[in-house]
Amino acid sequence: MIEYRNLRVAVLGGGSVGSQVADQLLTHRDELAARIGAGIELAGVAVRSIDAPRDTAIPRELLTTDAESLILSADIVVELMGGLEPARTLILQALNSGADVITANKALLATHGPELFEAAEQVGAQLYYEAAVGGAIPIIRPLRDSLAGDRVKRILGIVNGTTNFILDRMDAHGESMADALATATALGYAEADPTADVGGYDAAQKAAILASLAFHTLVPADAVYREGITEVTLEQVVAARKAGYVVKLLAICERLTDPVTGVDGVSARVHPALIPDTHPLAAVHGANNAVFVEAEAAGPLMFYGAGAGGIQTASAVLGDVVSAARRHVVGGPGVAESTHANLPVLPISSVMTRYQIALLVADEPGVLALIAALFQSHGVSVETVAQSVAVVDSLSATDAPSAATLVIGTHEASEADLAATVAALTTSSVVHSVTSVLRVEGL
Repeated sequence: MIEYRNLRVAVLGGGSVGSQVADQLLTHRDELAARIGAGIELAGVAVRSIDAPRDTAIPRELLTTDAESLILSADIVVELMGGLEPARTLILQALNSGADVITANKALLATHGPELFEAAEQVGAQLYYEAAVGGAIPIIRPLRDSLAGDRVKRILGIVNGTTNFILDRMDAHGESMADALATATALGYAEADPTADVGGYDAAQKAAILASLAFHTLVPADAVYREGITEVTLEQVVAARKAGYVVKLLAICERLTDPVTGVDGVSARVHPALIPDTHPLAAVHGANNAVFVEAEAAGPLMFYGAGAGGIQTASAVLGDVVSAARRHVVGGPGVAESTHANLPVLPISSVMTRYQIALLVADEPGVLALIAALFQSHGVSVETVAQSVAVVDSLSATDAPSAATLVIGTHEASEADLAATVAALTTSSVVHSVTSVLRVEGL
């Protein structure tokens, strides 16, 4: 057997994940070499400041602020800097030098993915990104490789650990949104500025990556419909639990047919949703992530685990390092991304799903019939109605001598019809307010 030369790995970024990757490469180099068939050498770690404190110590002689020179000396480049620049420029430099690249940068892939994949294909290199979605959860390879011969119909994903932690605290401990966010921040699950998480931006970037892979179609991040969890109230969470549901922030990617035009396409969306408490995703607690895939032949599949954390994300990165190194040993060009389907990306108005709508209404005879007629006139079929007497502090006795809360569950309806229904409800003389509109998924 001919012994293969040592492969040099450069790590860009010495933060939580980067320092863990460097440590694992040094600690387990012999074991990794046995799996690969060649030695692995950590060429260095590019950082902004050599003297900055780090979660895991990196030998000082391996630290450098010269990322470009480090790239030119490497066979495999691991980008863990985050952000769009200089990450994009450095990855392009690495690919153009012939190195394979591994990244966990979902924002970069969602924004510049096509450019990076094209650059890799032009030089026969490979771009790996298992850690970009779901942390330690292996979901990229199953979608790209294992299910490549199947037809994925739908993906439901809890892909942001911070928002799942917050919603889980509200459900399990009765905390308000503000209190749950404070708990998440104190425990290190939420950043000082949590907008990317609670606003749904992080999940939308991951949804774009999952949809592009699953449906062999370019789905840009700005085509993903996005709602965050900032408007979710403790009252909604409690009411959901009583009705047999759990509130989760879901990334939903699916094949669908526009109900008006008949056009077949794909949809990607992120928003809070009710899922039955019997659904596997309802049991995803804390900061964990899970991706539920519905495939035509394979049926339902679920991938569950830690969605973040330095050592957990490093596990996915190191899996990509081994794959890239094996490719060097065996030889052959990189495998290009599959985007042959080129299905249109349909807007949220094309989506068909169920809804739960809570209304504060006048408590008087005939109101229910008027509201049911309003739903019917907009093509939305009512499935369930629950009514209770409401305690109203914000309305004067003159405005509302008595009021009731209606919680209406619908049959499947289009987003466009539902939006028209809600607009009509807000102007109805018997409706004081539309207090909640949540989509129902997973049925």
